[in-house]
Amino acid sequence: MAIGLKQVTTVGNELALAFSDGFECFLPFPMLRRACPCAACQGEPDALGRVVKPNVEYGPMAFELTKYEQVGGYAISLRWADGHSSGIYSFEYLRKLGEIPEPGETD
Repeated sequence: MAIGLKQVTTVGNELALAFSDGFECFLPFPMLRRACPCAACQGEPDALGRVVKPNVEYGPMAFELTKYEQVGGYAISLRWADGHSSGIYSFEYLRKLGEIPEPGETD
C-alpha cells in the first residue's frame, strides 16, 4: 500500500505531517536538512557501487525552511534559506524519519 500524505504545514521550526493512515509527526528543520536525500548531501554510487558521503557544511541559514511543495503524488521538495533545494523527500522516507524515536524516548 502506498503511503499518502494528507496534510503538511510548518509549526515553529518543525514540519508537521499528517499521513493518510492517521500517523502524525513533527520533524525538526535541522534533522530534515541533515537527512536531505539528494546526491550532493548523501553521495551517489560510482561505477563500482561505492558511495562516498560528501562532507557537507551548513551555514547560518541552512536550517531555515523557506518553502515546501508537493512533487507528484509521492514526495515533497524543501527549499532552504541558503538556496539548497535539490532534495526530494518521498512520503515513505518522511514517514521513516517520523518513526525515529526522540533522544531519551523509550517504549
